[in-house]
Amino acid sequence: MPKITRIEPKPELPQWRCVGVYCRVSSSLAPQLASLANQVSYFTKMVPRQPTWRLTDIYIDIKSGETTSARSEFSRLLDDCRNGLLDIVITKSISRFSRDTEELLSVIRELRSYGVEVIFEQEMLSTADNSSELMISVIEAIAQAENESRSQNVRWGIVQKAKEGTAALYKRRCYGYFTDRDGNLQINKKEAKVIRSIFGMYLAGQSLLGIIRQLEADTIKTPTGKDKWSKRALDHLLSNRKYTGDVEIFKTYTVKEYSPIKVVKTKKNKGEFDRYVAIASHPAIISKTDFAAVQDEKARRTNVEITEDGAKRKSTRYSVKRDVSAPVLCETAATPRE
Repeated sequence: MPKITRIEPKPELPQWRCVGVYCRVSSSLAPQLASLANQVSYFTKMVPRQPTWRLTDIYIDIKSGETTSARSEFSRLLDDCRNGLLDIVITKSISRFSRDTEELLSVIRELRSYGVEVIFEQEMLSTADNSSELMISVIEAIAQAENESRSQNVRWGIVQKAKEGTAALYKRRCYGYFTDRDGNLQINKKEAKVIRSIFGMYLAGQSLLGIIRQLEADTIKTPTGKDKWSKRALDHLLSNRKYTGDVEIFKTYTVKEYSPIKVVKTKKNKGEFDRYVAIASHPAIISKTDFAAVQDEKARRTNVEITEDGAKRKSTRYSVKRDVSAPVLCETAATPRE
């Protein structure tokens, strides 16, 4: 008789599921970073408790959740899902994942096509459940409305402070100034000397290119510390009303446009919103008379003229050689009180 031997069944190996954790906060402020640390700590302890889950990677962004383009770690997470490196993505909440409903649902559908499950821990929702997509859409719409309401409240608070003269925007530092211990603007004597020189050269008839050549010959760096000056930077400096001691805020505003992706654009405020001016809010570098003279001179030199048919280019351009009547900087403005 043949000898019979019993074959012991081999225990089934667990089917590991690779898990990626996505954590995000909007800024690097201390409370936000503390929230980020709490998210990471929570998930690194929670994932190993699941018998078939294996923590593969943690993806961390300190960015706004409105678009994916600026979130490098979110983009890396999507690439790992496309390459089959993850089976599950878990995150704290829908708002951590994305604040744009259309974009959120598009990403969820893409990940589902790869067989990747997304779990929103706070809402207790999983994309493996076919009924979750409608619920996610509803929750995200509510979250988006709440976020817009918060944004409106923040804007209202900023406007109220602007009306009262206590808005921090009035004390924003620029080239020519530094901020003292009390948060007030004070003149930087070295930079102020450069500013007066620029205004003086312009009123003496120098062109922007001529001023740039002089600044670079004197090895004077730009407000951002670069060696090369640009006409745009110089034009902005010559138009900055803050050098007269006055501060005008809300000159521009931002809008969101979809074409077809979401783009945030800055537009000039032409009366769409109220603008506010703080008069004599800090020491002046340039007198108001000289500042006004520069603005008039800029308008005189421009090669754009307004006609009945609209804006047109002039046939001639400004030339230092042809200019014999340029005003000069007032002596009283050359040494303002500091």
